[in-house]
Amino acid sequence: MRYWLMKSEPDEASIDDLARAPQRILPWTGVRNYQARNFMRDTMQVGDGVLFYHSSCPEPGIAGFAEVASMAYPDPTQFDPRSPYFDPKATHETPRWQLVDVVFKQKIALLSLAVLHAHPALAQMQVLARGNRLSITPVTPAEWRYITQQLAVPA
Repeated sequence: MRYWLMKSEPDEASIDDLARAPQRILPWTGVRNYQARNFMRDTMQVGDGVLFYHSSCPEPGIAGFAEVASMAYPDPTQFDPRSPYFDPKATHETPRWQLVDVVFKQKIALLSLAVLHAHPALAQMQVLARGNRLSITPVTPAEWRYITQQLAVPA
């Protein structure tokens, strides 16, 4: 089993949206970074743990836990000219972008960047690295355990 931090803008898909979704599952659409796409396409497995991270908002941070619920498949937004994620170079025969579905597990009290920075056990987390902009980053088993066992408080 692997662990991931997956960023979403809460205006687009929040932990609450995931909790309210049918069967508590949402497709992780709109990823347009090749490294993040490759994590989904090549490495993620059903059952992998997900730290659901709210980004590009007044207080970014980990808002809850989810789990990878599907293997990667083509992101349909790449084919929709009305979507902000439309890619005119993508075709149904050769899709460029993939997604996975995620399933809700638990909402927690927000773990802000300041909170994460305050814990030396998390000092190497990729989300805390200067200049990190990736929407999906690996999380080590030790980081996962520390967050889930030491920091997480149900909301």
